Amino acid sequence: MNSPCIGVCEIDGETGFCRGCYRTVDEIAAWRDASPDVKEGILAHTAARRTGRGTRDGDG
Repeated sequence: MNSPCIGVCEIDGETGFCRGCYRTVDEIAAWRDASPDVKEGILAHTAARRTGRGTRDGDG
């Protein structure tokens, strides 16, 4: 599974999300070694964040 990184790597100080891919620093660091199931969960969180429904802790 490909990384959701789009090369806009800047963490928003208020949300803690990358402005490009909407992942947290922890999610970015974990991506490479994460299982496909974990990656799917991260992608679900980023989709919710992108539409404004997500939260910093990923409960979105």
